[in-house]
Amino acid sequence: EFNINSPIQLQEVLFDKRGLKPLKRTKTGYSTDIEVLEELAAQDPLPAEILRFRQLAKLKSTYVDALPKLINPRTGRLHTSFNQTVTATGRLSSSDPNLQNIPIRSDIGKEIREAFVAEPGHLLLSADYSQIELRVLAHLSEDPLLVQSFKQGEDVHSRTASEVFEVPIEKVNPQMRRMAKVVNFGIIYGLSPYGLSKDLKIGQKEAKKFIDNYFHRYGKVKEYLDKVVQDAREIGFVSTIFGRTRHLPELRSPNKNQAQLAERMALNTPMQGSAADLIKLAMIRIDRRIQVQKLKTKMIIQIHDELVFEVPEQEIEDLIKITKEEMEGVCQLKVPLKVDLGQGRHWSEAH
Repeated sequence: EFNINSPIQLQEVLFDKRGLKPLKRTKTGYSTDIEVLEELAAQDPLPAEILRFRQLAKLKSTYVDALPKLINPRTGRLHTSFNQTVTATGRLSSSDPNLQNIPIRSDIGKEIREAFVAEPGHLLLSADYSQIELRVLAHLSEDPLLVQSFKQGEDVHSRTASEVFEVPIEKVNPQMRRMAKVVNFGIIYGLSPYGLSKDLKIGQKEAKKFIDNYFHRYGKVKEYLDKVVQDAREIGFVSTIFGRTRHLPELRSPNKNQAQLAERMALNTPMQGSAADLIKLAMIRIDRRIQVQKLKTKMIIQIHDELVFEVPEQEIEDLIKITKEEMEGVCQLKVPLKVDLGQGRHWSEAH
């Protein structure tokens, strides 16, 4: 028996008693952070169990224990605050409680979403922009391959895997697609070979080759990204499609780390910021339609690229039509906008 939350006891158990090889030093001995435990989990079952314990402990403290205490006694509901001017890219943020970080990827996280239920006689409708930032990248870069992929309704991650691995699209396996997906989204955030090698658990040389292959195939994306950083250095800011600007004086910083961070912000803001603008415009238009048609539907949560509505059952078909029309028709880009819709009695079923 030992205290799992004690780094000192954990070091002793892992490195002295289990005989595992330490990977990183800290001021108080050896690191037991998430990266270290993930690497060690390949050699021994104990680190994997500790990671699982940490995940469960975080879910319990952050959601299972905390959220019920925040329920409003008068309404019997959770009420978050949405902040218009907190994030630099222009996304709405949510606080007290933050309902934008309710987990979705793990099965156990999905169970927490099952606690968010519609009133009797109502359904939750989730409307989620599909790969919106990559579509904005295609629009801004005008890369013919990327534009064609979205226009033809292809799975863009499979298409990228096909291009980078030089295999027909039907020969792309799930592992290839997963790697391509990491690269597709990583490009938006200025992903380096080092970052990609960590994400995919491959060598830096292989990661660099992967990125080089990507830019060889998607040449206009490379041109666009280089130009964004170059222009931002000269004028001091970047803009979204709609002309909303973000100033980045750190681009000229003599501090290399600060300048590199600003470069990544310069790359990401036009995509993430434009996606934020699009969904806000869509929210306004949907709200207007709900009022004009005198519907009882309520728009209850916005989570970056997703809107969640509480809909009387008899209004669900009307709302699906309104939401799809307004979200997909909010702006004419060089590629189509696409919305994935889901409905259910609880949030996990809807998304």
